[in-house]
Amino acid sequence: MAVKILIQRKIKPGKENELGEAIGEIRSRAIHAQGFISGETLRSVDDPFSHLVISAWKSVEDWKSWVNTPERKAFEEKIAGVLADPENISIYETDTYFDVKGMVETLAEGTVVAD
Repeated sequence: MAVKILIQRKIKPGKENELGEAIGEIRSRAIHAQGFISGETLRSVDDPFSHLVISAWKSVEDWKSWVNTPERKAFEEKIAGVLADPENISIYETDTYFDVKGMVETLAEGTVVAD
């Protein structure tokens, strides 16, 4: 069953760019991980130091495999200094699943470019 992972982070003032760069780097690796569907990062309008990452995975096993990789562990170490509080990770099952990544890859394979 597909899952959504919600990661809440409270960051230290002045560390926004550092966190943004680290998330960009890790997401560029995560998109190639087995079972990754999508990911997005949200910043609270009421509290700009409160960030929420939402990622979708084909299964909780795929997420757990990814979170235990050396790349993900290195990311956790890298951002430890920018966090005001420990991150909070919640896992939610979803009964709807739409494979956008797979559809885009399929479409890209069939795309014909005309001169």
